[in-house]
Amino acid sequence: MSDMSKKVREALDVAVDAIGGSAREGQIEMAEAVANALTDRHHLMVQAGTGTGKSLAYLIPGIVHGRKVLVATATLALQRQLVDRDLPAVVPALEKLLGREVSYAIYKGVGNYVCLQKMNSEDVDPDGELVMDVSSLEKDAKRLIAWAKTPGVSGDRDDAPEVDRRVWAANSVSGRECVGADVCAFGSQCFAANAKGKAQTADVVVTNHTLLAIEIMDLHPILPERDCIILDEAHEFMDRATQAVTDELTSGRVLRAAAMARKFMPGKLADAFHKAANDFHESMVDYGESVRSELGSQGRLEEIPQSLESPIRKVREAAQAIVQSLTADDEIIDTDAMAERARVKGAVNEVSTTAATLLKLGDGLVLWYEPTFSTLHLAPLSVSDVLRENMLKQTPVIATSATLTVGNSFNSLAKSIGFIVGEDLNAELSEGELDPGNVQMLDVGSPFDFANQGVLYMPKHLPEPGRDGPSIEVLTELGELIDAAGGRTLALFSSWRGVEAADAHLRKVLAELPIKIITQKRGDAVGPLVARFAKDETSVLLGTMSLWQGVDVPGNSCILVAIDRIPFPRPDEPVMSARASQADAAGGSGFMQVSLPRAALLLAQGTGRLIRSVDDRGVVAILDSRIVTKRYGSVLLNSMPPLWRTSDKAVVQDSLKRLNESL
Repeated sequence: MSDMSKKVREALDVAVDAIGGSAREGQIEMAEAVANALTDRHHLMVQAGTGTGKSLAYLIPGIVHGRKVLVATATLALQRQLVDRDLPAVVPALEKLLGREVSYAIYKGVGNYVCLQKMNSEDVDPDGELVMDVSSLEKDAKRLIAWAKTPGVSGDRDDAPEVDRRVWAANSVSGRECVGADVCAFGSQCFAANAKGKAQTADVVVTNHTLLAIEIMDLHPILPERDCIILDEAHEFMDRATQAVTDELTSGRVLRAAAMARKFMPGKLADAFHKAANDFHESMVDYGESVRSELGSQGRLEEIPQSLESPIRKVREAAQAIVQSLTADDEIIDTDAMAERARVKGAVNEVSTTAATLLKLGDGLVLWYEPTFSTLHLAPLSVSDVLRENMLKQTPVIATSATLTVGNSFNSLAKSIGFIVGEDLNAELSEGELDPGNVQMLDVGSPFDFANQGVLYMPKHLPEPGRDGPSIEVLTELGELIDAAGGRTLALFSSWRGVEAADAHLRKVLAELPIKIITQKRGDAVGPLVARFAKDETSVLLGTMSLWQGVDVPGNSCILVAIDRIPFPRPDEPVMSARASQADAAGGSGFMQVSLPRAALLLAQGTGRLIRSVDDRGVVAILDSRIVTKRYGSVLLNSMPPLWRTSDKAVVQDSLKRLNESL
């Protein structure tokens, strides 16, 4: 055992002791693999099942090495756990052992912090005017302002009082609209700048996938320099990277930029932009109506719709003229006016560049129209090449999650993040670059005994799912299972239609029982829903995609996880279907290379909601007979925790009843 391994083992023991836990084999194996990757500067993909204690397994080696570690997570819950729970618990003990100070910080995008300049500006911009027009928002605005003035607050949206999103928009700016702390009158008090300053010097910085993805995709430095990147919840990183660089154009965004420009620089240029914005808005309304009347025309577009091309061109030309005029005009001394100009320029420039990208519409891009919010979206077909060049060749990356394998292989996820797998190992490397093919892949298992703790129920007798949401047979089965479990159920659906159908059915069939039904609605935050579900032990929580991952409810509140169908991407999901078509066109299989891996990871995540601690017991019910009847079922099953499997309804109902009675 090398000196470094000894030090890491010793520090891990001290840290585990500090949180009152006990060392676990998988955690030790993972910590040693992370330490080796940092020493030898290679990449690592490590699948660590629930209960491994993976956050300590990657934090400790980084801290012992004295490296600057950047941890990027997908969910707010995990960021909070790291900064509010794990690090405060172990750092004092580690400082004592290592004989030096260990610092940590959290850093989010500028839009997550109150902007004091905007909050205190005499001049009200369109975001603020909206708040003044709606009297119910004024209370929210006063609460937010009072909080921001309280000494010692973070200015972070997640610590702030709950306010309407419009109030938040009126008191925050995006990174593109920020004038920068150096020239802003509030620069020295700026919440975002202070959070970033703290992060610049910290040993461990916790951030989110989106911010890291924007920095990597745009090569635009936002986050501090680092010696290694930990991608936790790494199965989500490709999607977050794609979302981070997805451009969108809505008439609301264009009209807002036009209103800001008109207020700041009245005159011919602003009038022309205002007219172009209104014309674009009208064209989008007309186009939206034509799409709604032809149901088949939703989803991916091969080119810009003809009726929108000229309005977009005019928006682009008018916006560009304003950006050029603002760039030339550098004589402003008043800091408030400078901040306002930065906001206007940022908003108008964003419209201008998005319109330009839309008009060029290169090969590697996917364009689609989303009717609910009347939005044109533009996303890259693939992000893996950029991730390889701008991340994997520059910095050692430790990618970890409870679900990184599809059918026992890491390859599908490895390729999506940009690692070179198998055949392409002749990559050209410049001086000092890391080899994206030099990646160790490791599965450290889980300390849980899945086969004894849980049952996977796969009813063969149910009809295959159709396009119209869950069948009556599936809903009936779900009601009977919930009845047997006495509530205590997390029911996951792959569509809102499924959630609504289940809600209507269960309210009828469970009406006589003391079981509370908590149903997720569009736009609901996940945290409060899960807290209600965990607190009321016999309740049922029904929800869609955002509840499949990151929900952690150990104990008696969740003994049944029911899944309505295998979560294949919908055929009208533009980016996924474009990636599948590309794989087909290249002689591969879009289904095997794109749709199946996606479904397998989500199903593994959903299944993983059941067993969250050594004492948990229960049933996962997959109410989609295809997992048993189709050949691809084995790939899905090999991607899931190894629960004991059965298709016998009586056995499952009986075990749920017994379990419920014992609680």
